[in-house]
Amino acid sequence: MWTPCAAGEAASPTTACPASKTVNDPAVHRGSRPCKPLRSRPWPVVSRPTGIPLSRWSGPELAREAIARGISPFLSASTVRRWLSRDALKPWQHRSWIFPTDPAFGTKAAHVLDLYHRTFNHVPLGEAEYVISADEKTSIQARCRCHPTLAPGKARAMRVNHTYRRGGALAYLAAYDVHHARVFGRCEDRTGIVPFMNLVTQVMSTEPYASAKRVFWIVDNGSSHRGRKAADRLTEAFPNAELVHTPVHASWLNQVEIYFSAVQRKVVSPNDFTDLDEVRDRLRSFEDRYNATAQPFQWKFTTSDLEALLARLDRHQAGHPPESSVGLAT
Repeated sequence: MWTPCAAGEAASPTTACPASKTVNDPAVHRGSRPCKPLRSRPWPVVSRPTGIPLSRWSGPELAREAIARGISPFLSASTVRRWLSRDALKPWQHRSWIFPTDPAFGTKAAHVLDLYHRTFNHVPLGEAEYVISADEKTSIQARCRCHPTLAPGKARAMRVNHTYRRGGALAYLAAYDVHHARVFGRCEDRTGIVPFMNLVTQVMSTEPYASAKRVFWIVDNGSSHRGRKAADRLTEAFPNAELVHTPVHASWLNQVEIYFSAVQRKVVSPNDFTDLDEVRDRLRSFEDRYNATAQPFQWKFTTSDLEALLARLDRHQAGHPPESSVGLAT
């Protein structure tokens, strides 16, 4: 329960005030005793099941619910908002997460992280060995806006018309040399085994990869390059190439996703293209511009961090046995 301060005292993240300074109360003019720190805040209202059909609370709703539960005799919405702005808990925010389900998560992730640090099976890579991170960015649309986009002006953001004409979509495939910060990209009508092998051929037919001792290709588990068959297909086409899969649901380990993030922010958004030819030209020009100045990503997540993460997940799972949604509903 909260311990409210005397009437007239300023509320803070550690005090609750039953009245504002505008209340006609002699205590406002006489001064009052020091406020006692709160032992709790109204956050149990939003952090525990209540049966109330709300997944996101407003300031007034939080204030009313706290009063209804007897947490405080008086609480204003502005006080709630002030506390929320200072507190670590942000009940209006959420983030999704996925629990690792791959039984070989640790082993597969360790292989990828070791390659980023130029080792494989505890053996340092040689100068003639390379690491490529590859993936596809699907369905990049050409949206032709019905009215021209207006450039930013004084006290005015760029204005992009909401309505558009669809000009089709394409897939952008990219291979990123992890240690030399070089990107090889190509546009295809769709993703699949053939488009991916076209990308592989584009890279492996150029130097220094064509004559390299080994070229490791880090990929996720997408249908274009999934499983043992994909690894055999790659090695059959290029004997010096070796496929390395990230764990299931762990695309965040693939460094090319960082490059795709830059493509989305700097090239695709806000998506105002007359046709797919303009999309292709823009992607090709950005690729050239990127390669002219790119530096390797400063990848800081190591195998030690991986071990700590897996240990933390094991502790969490031991303390929280999995429950079905049906069980939770009952």
